[in-house]
Amino acid sequence: MKYDNIERAVFRSRPNRFIAQVDLQGHTETVHVKNTGRCKELLVPGAEVILEKSANPARKTRYDLICVNKSGRWINMDSQVPNKAAVEWIRKGGLFPEEVTVKQEKTYGNSRFDIYVESEQRKAFVEVKGVTLEDHNIARFPDAPTERGVKHVEELIRCMKDGYEAYLLFVIQMKGITLFEPNWNTHPAFGEVLQRAQKAGVNLIARDCLVTEDTIEIQDPVEIYIMERNHA
Repeated sequence: MKYDNIERAVFRSRPNRFIAQVDLQGHTETVHVKNTGRCKELLVPGAEVILEKSANPARKTRYDLICVNKSGRWINMDSQVPNKAAVEWIRKGGLFPEEVTVKQEKTYGNSRFDIYVESEQRKAFVEVKGVTLEDHNIARFPDAPTERGVKHVEELIRCMKDGYEAYLLFVIQMKGITLFEPNWNTHPAFGEVLQRAQKAGVNLIARDCLVTEDTIEIQDPVEIYIMERNHA
């Protein structure tokens, strides 16, 4: 996936979840942050960031903050892009070898999954989670408690009872990651539901992404470790 009309800037502050102050071409600009997560380890004063200029002249903020440079590594922090990248990747044959039909935001019972995939061989639901939290090349999810995320995984387990295949795809929005694991310190319940999902037969997949200043593309598999570690 490619962005248009990007510009480099320097992050200064984040007054609230939705906006940030950056230095852009010698002046302070208020920009929209396309990620309401905490991202405290990413958005540090002085960090180089990438902005995308909006095509909507009526917007209050002219730019979206989409990418940040952490220790020389570009990390995409656009929370809307993992689903788009996943659809692109699945349509190119990244998940299944056969030709498939891909639908987004598919309703199942009282649930709505990110992606529904159908072919002559299968009917599958795919739930996508974007991952931006990294520490010593280990990626973790979530970066804040997510009861909604727990519910999504429980619904994946449920749909398998009706004969659907179920996939939980963690899109790690950077390269250079050696391992993915649930963030036990932040939300133990998410780690527990991942363990239940794996036992039930939900396919857990983690992939890294090639991230440049204006592109993101799902690439290589990353090992998943879902056992709780002793953090004492």
